[in-house]
Amino acid sequence: MKVAIVHDWLVTYGGSERVLAQMLACFPQADVFTLVDFLSETDRGFLQGKTSTTSFIQRLPGARKHYRNYLPLMPLAIEQFDLSGYDLVISSSHAVAKGVLVSPDQLHVCMCYTPIRYAWDMQYQYLQEAGLQRGLKSWLVKWLLHKLRVWDARTANGVDQFIAISHYIGRRITKAYRRDSVVIYPPVDLSSFELQPVKSDYYFTASRQVPYKKIPLIIEAFNRMPDKRLVVMGDGPDFEKCRALAGANVQLLGHQPTQVLKEHLQQAKAFVFAAEEDFGIAPLEAQACGTPVIAFGKGGALETLRGLQHMEPTGVFFEEQTPEAIMAAVKAFELHQAQIKPEICRLNAERFSQERFRQEFKNLVDLKYSQFVQLKNHGPHSAA
Repeated sequence: MKVAIVHDWLVTYGGSERVLAQMLACFPQADVFTLVDFLSETDRGFLQGKTSTTSFIQRLPGARKHYRNYLPLMPLAIEQFDLSGYDLVISSSHAVAKGVLVSPDQLHVCMCYTPIRYAWDMQYQYLQEAGLQRGLKSWLVKWLLHKLRVWDARTANGVDQFIAISHYIGRRITKAYRRDSVVIYPPVDLSSFELQPVKSDYYFTASRQVPYKKIPLIIEAFNRMPDKRLVVMGDGPDFEKCRALAGANVQLLGHQPTQVLKEHLQQAKAFVFAAEEDFGIAPLEAQACGTPVIAFGKGGALETLRGLQHMEPTGVFFEEQTPEAIMAAVKAFELHQAQIKPEICRLNAERFSQERFRQEFKNLVDLKYSQFVQLKNHGPHSAA
């Protein structure tokens, strides 16, 4: 069986790349296709020595730093990959990877992290953050996003099986594409985040500091709780805003190596998470360390975290992205902290292991491929 895996772009070793690494563990013979590949040598290990096939965007001016600016060309670029020699095509897609062209004799399985956020339900939020609500440029961007939506909806027809990374994303897939999906949660590298039952007296948050992560919101909440210490790790476009906001009880560490991140996760009193995420690896890494999570109660966090109403809670939810809601959640956490056991947090995280992902993913793909081959060779009655 010849296998192709199509990934949107390879720029950093992030959440979707961790999923790609486990896909390659399931199908080591697979060839990798991607729009651009600018991975550093230190991040390339998960590709197992493979050289990816890239699109023409790789060679365009400024692509290394500004590849996202070529979004209008991405649908065209992804359609240029000739995958006609492959039996199985797996797209690893949060943007355009699922739009590859396949024939009726090829099985196409899409691991969908989300339908394109900025083209669908989060368009207005992205336009607001980019300052593109009004003016000629705004209308041009809106027209391009409209065209992208039309293309994205049409290319969903080329997918034989959608896999969603959470039930939350499964609902998005249904809304955008009118297609069903199977949920397989992404893998968490539990071996890198060991249980640490003894905690220090500080709260912790870490992420790339982009607007939807709401790091300034967390800082503002802790500014109003001067008796509580907050440590913030990560950098990004919002870093200067965060630095300007931070009070005396808030420490900004900027970008740090993984080992430093792990040590702070292990020792934190609780991990604070204010984003509406599709899944959210960071809260699970915290729980793997035995660290409770205080999280915004929407999106993937509802599937990976157990609130105080659960018999074995692993954290506390807040219902609004406001400083007041975070402050109330911190107060609730401190009142009920004794109910949240580090060992239970770890057990909850273990439901999302790499081994579990590989087994579920490989079993589903093998089943779908077996059914597909039967249908192709013998007709619909044999598959039934």
